[in-house]
Amino acid sequence: MTLLELYTKYNRVWIPDAEQVWKSAEITRDFHSGDDVLELLFEDGTDYRYPVDTSQPKLPPLRNPDILVGENDLTALSYLHEPAVLHNLKVRFVESRIIYTYCGIILVAVNPYKQLPIYGDAIIHAYSGQNMGDMDPHIFSVAEEAYKQMARNHKNQSIIVSGESGAGKTVSARYAMRYFAVVSKSGSKTRVEDKVLASNPITEAIGNAKTTRNDNSSRFGKYTEIGFDRKYRIIGANMRTYLLEKSRVVFQAENERNYHIFYQLCSCADLVEFKNLRLLSADKFRYTCMGGDITIEGVVDKKDMEETRRTFSLLGLKEDFQSDVFKVLAAILHLGNVEIRSSGDDKSSVPSNDPHLAVFCDLLGVKAEELVRWLCHRRIVLVAEAVVKPVPKERAVNARDALAKQLYAHLFDCIINRINAALQVPGKQHAFMGVLDIYGFETFDINSFEQFCINYANEKLQQQFNLHVFKLEQEEYMKEDIPWTLIDFYDNQPVIDLIEAKMGILDLLDEECLFPQGTDQSWLQKLYNYLDANPLFEKPRLSNEAFVIQHFADKVEYQCRGFLEKNRDALYEELVNTMGTSKFLFLRDFFQEKEQNTTNSKGVKVKPARPSLKPANKQLRTSVGNKFCSSLSLLMETLNATTPHYVRCIKPNDEKRPFEYDSGRVVQQLRACGVLETIRISAQSYPSRWTYIEFYSRYSILMSHEEANLRDKKQTCKNVLQKLIQDSNQYKFGRTKIFFRAGQVAYLEKLRLDRLRAACVTIQKHLRGWSHRRRYLRVREAAIIIQQYIRGKRTIRKTVSAVMLKQGWAALVIQRHWRGYRMRQVFQVVRLASITIQAFTRGWMARKRYKKMMEEHKALVLQKYARAWLARRRFQTMRRLVLNVQLSYRVQQLRKKIDEQNKENRGLMERLTSLANSNSQTVERLQSLEAQLTKLTTQKASLEEKERKAKEEASLTIARLQKEIEALSLEKQNLEKKFDVSIKEAKESFDQIKRNLLDEKENEARLRKIAENNTEIQRQDHEKELETLKEEIKRLKEDRVSLQRKMEEGAQVNSELQEQVVQLTKHVKVIPELRRDLNNMQNQRNSLDRRMKEQSEQAADKVKKIIRQLLGDVVEKEKLLGLAPVNFEKVYDPDDLLATFEGLHEAARILESHQRELRESHETQVEGLVLKADLLQNENSKLQNLFQEKINVNEDIHQEVSRLSSENSVIPELKQQVFELQRHKQELEGFVKEQSRELAEKNTEITNILQTKFTEESSQRRLFEERARELEEAKEELQGRIKELEEEKDHLRRQQLMESEVKGKLREETSRLTAENMDFEEQLDQKDRLIKKLQSQIKCLEISSKAKQNSVSVIPKEYLGMLEYQRDDESRLIQNIILDLKPKGVAVSMIPTLPAYILFMCVRHADYLNDDRKLKSLMNGMIVAVKKVITAHHKDAEFLSFWLSNTHQLLNCLKQYSGEDEFLKQSTPRQKKNCLQHFDLSEHRQILSDLAIHVYHQLISGMQKTLTPAIVPGMLEHESLQGISSMKPTGFRKRSNSVYNDSESYTISSILQLLSIFHSTMSHHGMEQCLINQVVKQLFFLVGATTFNHIMLRKDMCSCRKGMQIRCNISYLEEWLKEKELQSSNAIKTLRPLTQAAWLLQVSKSTDEDAKEIAEKCTELSPVQIVKILNSYTPIDDFEKRVTSSFVRRVQSLLQDHEGSTLLMLDSDYRFQVTFPFCSSSMALESVQVPTSLHLDFLTRI
Repeated sequence: MTLLELYTKYNRVWIPDAEQVWKSAEITRDFHSGDDVLELLFEDGTDYRYPVDTSQPKLPPLRNPDILVGENDLTALSYLHEPAVLHNLKVRFVESRIIYTYCGIILVAVNPYKQLPIYGDAIIHAYSGQNMGDMDPHIFSVAEEAYKQMARNHKNQSIIVSGESGAGKTVSARYAMRYFAVVSKSGSKTRVEDKVLASNPITEAIGNAKTTRNDNSSRFGKYTEIGFDRKYRIIGANMRTYLLEKSRVVFQAENERNYHIFYQLCSCADLVEFKNLRLLSADKFRYTCMGGDITIEGVVDKKDMEETRRTFSLLGLKEDFQSDVFKVLAAILHLGNVEIRSSGDDKSSVPSNDPHLAVFCDLLGVKAEELVRWLCHRRIVLVAEAVVKPVPKERAVNARDALAKQLYAHLFDCIINRINAALQVPGKQHAFMGVLDIYGFETFDINSFEQFCINYANEKLQQQFNLHVFKLEQEEYMKEDIPWTLIDFYDNQPVIDLIEAKMGILDLLDEECLFPQGTDQSWLQKLYNYLDANPLFEKPRLSNEAFVIQHFADKVEYQCRGFLEKNRDALYEELVNTMGTSKFLFLRDFFQEKEQNTTNSKGVKVKPARPSLKPANKQLRTSVGNKFCSSLSLLMETLNATTPHYVRCIKPNDEKRPFEYDSGRVVQQLRACGVLETIRISAQSYPSRWTYIEFYSRYSILMSHEEANLRDKKQTCKNVLQKLIQDSNQYKFGRTKIFFRAGQVAYLEKLRLDRLRAACVTIQKHLRGWSHRRRYLRVREAAIIIQQYIRGKRTIRKTVSAVMLKQGWAALVIQRHWRGYRMRQVFQVVRLASITIQAFTRGWMARKRYKKMMEEHKALVLQKYARAWLARRRFQTMRRLVLNVQLSYRVQQLRKKIDEQNKENRGLMERLTSLANSNSQTVERLQSLEAQLTKLTTQKASLEEKERKAKEEASLTIARLQKEIEALSLEKQNLEKKFDVSIKEAKESFDQIKRNLLDEKENEARLRKIAENNTEIQRQDHEKELETLKEEIKRLKEDRVSLQRKMEEGAQVNSELQEQVVQLTKHVKVIPELRRDLNNMQNQRNSLDRRMKEQSEQAADKVKKIIRQLLGDVVEKEKLLGLAPVNFEKVYDPDDLLATFEGLHEAARILESHQRELRESHETQVEGLVLKADLLQNENSKLQNLFQEKINVNEDIHQEVSRLSSENSVIPELKQQVFELQRHKQELEGFVKEQSRELAEKNTEITNILQTKFTEESSQRRLFEERARELEEAKEELQGRIKELEEEKDHLRRQQLMESEVKGKLREETSRLTAENMDFEEQLDQKDRLIKKLQSQIKCLEISSKAKQNSVSVIPKEYLGMLEYQRDDESRLIQNIILDLKPKGVAVSMIPTLPAYILFMCVRHADYLNDDRKLKSLMNGMIVAVKKVITAHHKDAEFLSFWLSNTHQLLNCLKQYSGEDEFLKQSTPRQKKNCLQHFDLSEHRQILSDLAIHVYHQLISGMQKTLTPAIVPGMLEHESLQGISSMKPTGFRKRSNSVYNDSESYTISSILQLLSIFHSTMSHHGMEQCLINQVVKQLFFLVGATTFNHIMLRKDMCSCRKGMQIRCNISYLEEWLKEKELQSSNAIKTLRPLTQAAWLLQVSKSTDEDAKEIAEKCTELSPVQIVKILNSYTPIDDFEKRVTSSFVRRVQSLLQDHEGSTLLMLDSDYRFQVTFPFCSSSMALESVQVPTSLHLDFLTRI
């Protein structure tokens, strides 16, 4: 297919145009070889005849099909040329509002001059980890590719950002560095990534300025190296700068500004910290007001100054350093205002009273006289002397400006060095990422030294770029095994040699600068002389002060004026010395010679582009050009050592209007930045490259049905392509791709379009034919009907008259009667014949039917018997086989049951032993309690003895006092005189004695009350013990009932076995097997007898041990031997068993007699006897059951044998055995009956014994009451004695002498009695404490005994829903139930939330015991253990789901059993009874709630991590509707990562499968439905948000067909929700933005009604998102139309009042608030059982 063949009708071409650069036109007639004119039609409707040279036809470039327009990658275009690139950029920028486009390895960024919502953190995270080309072009995509290659290839990377001033280079570089800072966190605590970003405001403040083209133009080049450690985290950074525009400090053109920092400083002049700088407004300084306007629209300098100072502080640059910087800046401003006057005769001077001079000298610490002198004078060093010569005003002004420029340059370097030092942190750098922000190719009306250096740098970069592109092309061809042909590309090495080679422009410039009298004109003349022969160097025709260089981008004319001065960058040595002697240390360091350290302490190279000044000899200084050349060479070495990534910034218009496209300006920049060169290199070989999968998907329509069905798609593509394109040179087959020449993809698109157009025509043809044919038939049918009616009416009108009507009526009457007569005659004949025939026929048919019925009946009878016989035979055969299997299986089951019964018997014996041990321990405890009670009784008796002695001593004292009274009566007469005086004192002493006696009386009353209370407490204890015994008897009765129930169940099982044995009777062939089984059973019977004998012996031994344990301390050994059974050989006989029971009964009688002597412990011993009797009864019942089962088995066998013997006489021998077995069975039944009767009698005797013990206990209580009454009588006697003492004291009133002696003695006696009373009180207190202690011990014993009883019981309703454990077992509990528990085993074999119930039951027991420490320890241990499990399995969704479910259930249990009314509404009465009694666990509930929230978020994170990789492929990329979508060419970026892989990928089924797995896991773990709903809602939001975000960032996904697929996938998700019954979760609502986006892609987008409908229905989408989708809408076929800009503007106008977020993307990391609603559990804690598989045997059910 030649290129000329593509110039056919309807194809379009590009025609050069002066205004639009290129103009589109459509071919109206096919062009053939030899035609001299190409007939065209412009889009405005005008015709145009394009002339063509027939000898060498040069046709205009073809336009790409509309399907290829607007592609993400320019290299995906079929026709690669300048107009195609220009048009593609225009469509993307103006219509789709997309600013980024790939061009091979270049990212073209068009400045929108408007803030766009595409740089948020959500966008960064969306591009992170994505392959380049999977998403829409973006600066973040380039940064991600560089970061990924650095980590994968372990090679340093560079991002080269270039473009004109105002094209957006600085912003692009800033976003690239921001991307690295976000995706790669630093490895230190210093937050280096924040410092790297913070360096941008500072460098922009000191290095950026407003120009006519850009409000924030970078006036220097910057290369930032961002260092990374081995984990590829930012560890430091370093900046290099190039060619600062120092001249801007002292001069600005109209409408331009100086560097931003000066205006920021002037805006803060009124602040206190800047008062010492004596600043003025910016319009008052000469250096800041040259351009006229000192402000920038939308920029607040004062606010920017705050940001600059903040970033200074963030970088660690302290206030002192900032103050020094601001001093130098203020000094430069004041220096510009220093007035230099002309003094005549080429002299100049500065007024001594110049205020700005004083401020400058004050700020910088220099002498004003020295400064003024060397500004206005110059020292010339001659051979013999030095001469000081004045200079004119012009040179003095130049010296002042040179000083200002030098100060600013040194300050700039100093700040950059300090920033570099701040960006270094400890650690070894492993790799670095370089970001180069450098000026692009520049050409102005007046181009000077700066433009020359800039264009020189761009020449070097372009050369490096060309070599890199050439290298990548070669690698691509070699990778695909395509023959490599040398590509001719532009090499700009001659231009570089013209500039930097020996005797080049820079060399001649440096040479001219060495001459003191050298001028720009003399240097230019040298250029003319030496370089005139170079074709790249030209001399202007109309100027003698300029020269022209032919750069790779364009010709540039440079004005030579100022070249020498700028290259020298000279400053008088005297001014340098003056600055070097400054008192300002910060300034003095600028002008002192230093050794340059090429490496810092961390090994990172810091090579500034500008070496420090060496003022020793001005002629040996390095020129600016030389320094720039050296730094540029260093930069190129660095770039060549890295992998470069290119970003070309384009300025769309010079007026800075948003989204306006000036084709002339854009094409000029495209030519300059190398984009078109990339296109040209690609177009020379095979520019279009498709993977086989893409080609097959796109062009399968051109294949035949047989070709499309081949499995080998690669071979299919080769076969089809060879058929479609005959010239094999137009394409090449690679390993994974097909390479096409330019125009071949367009040709294939034309074939595809023709095929589709032909198909459409065929469909239209048939549809229109069917429609017209249907319409024609309807019209024809209607015409025929109309004709019928019209013709009928005409006939009627012609023939109808009166005579004709009469005749016609008469003829009709005659015809009627005649025809009636004839028909009746014929009918009669036919009727008679028919009846005759019917009679004969019916008879014959009836006979035939009867005969057939008889035959069928006989056949049925035969078949019935035959089939019955066959069915019986089959049934009998099958039944034999089945019964054989059943018999063998049931025999095995019987054996297993016998073994289990034996094991159960052994377990019962062990339990009997353990109960006996516990009973003995209880007896010992009761004996100790009795001993304590005896001791208390002894103490009480001693107290009574003391009281009696006290009474005797009192009576003796009274007798002695009487004797003394008689002796004192003799002295009464002598004391009568003194009686009247002492009577008053006697009364007072008597009153005191009376009060003391009353106190003693109260003490006695208190002692009496204490004794009464003790008696009452003892009585209550006895009553409680009686109640306990009654309950124990009741429990034993219930146990007996349960055992009887078990016996009935066993009988039922035996009956079932008997029924099964009945079925075996009809099988004669199994008799030998039955005989063998019978022998085996006989052997088993013998073995059972032996086992019974052994068990009987063991039982006897255990009974002997029990008797010894029970009676070891009561009777002697001989008696024990008499009670225990001796004959072990016959112990299993009924008589021996009865003897054993009699021995036990004798032991019980002895124990009863011993218990009568133990007053306080008889209840416990009785309880032990009852327990032992019942246990023995249980053991005997077990043995009885065993015998019964044996008998039943024998009986079954007997029945089987008897039935078999009746049918067959082969087995007469079995009858005798059956008879013996039957006799043995009768004996055993008699034995069991006797045993049951004896057990009943023994139970009656034990009950009588207990009743007698109860009567004795009541008699003892009466004795205690009588003793209490005796104590009361004794107290009454004491009170009578006290009254007698009072009477005697009344007698003592009359005796004065006796009073004094009685007083002292009575006081002594009172103190002694008081001390005794205090002793009594202490003893009573001790008794009270002892009684309380004993009561608590008894309570604990009761609880433990109840727990043990409950553990033995099998009735669930008797459990309390608690689990008891020891404090030492807490760690084992936590380890087994939390740390070592596997969710799979729990979910399969037990209740999913069983751990939560077990833990709560343990909590209940701690609350029941009122043990605060135990409860807190358990709760804290549980929480810590769950946290450990979650931390260890934070990626395992199964563990997280399991523990979220259990944590929630435990939280619900704590609420349900808290006793709070709001949680008790749905609880049962038993659950309400089980509420916590002592502790409020609300704080622990809050901790558990926080833990559950943490587990929930961990679960969501794990599920999201699993689900995220499947979302985009399943929802967007996979074709759920086959044949709907078709691939488009993807360009270099996508193709560079393409690999031919026909394997399956993620689909919507993969997403549904993952969701089903998550749902199944949560359901199996018993998670509440409300939590499942929340999880599903969160996952659906992730699916919707991720899919929606990729639609926003992928233009190739914005098509009508993709919308259909998305809607289909959403319907699958809805069906999944219905299938799982999750509609109540509202998960589908989270997909509303995605649903509306899919609808927006499908709906019509052309009319005003469509715009209104979009504005009304897209309520979940923000205006930014709606406009983005409309702009990104991409037709897949030519039959679809793009969205026009006018329609987008209409929609925007309708959405002005629409409230919505300004963010472009949804926050996929957003989490809905999780709630844990209370869900009452119907599970009864009493029914919860602990499986043995959990190894929690240390837990005891209470």
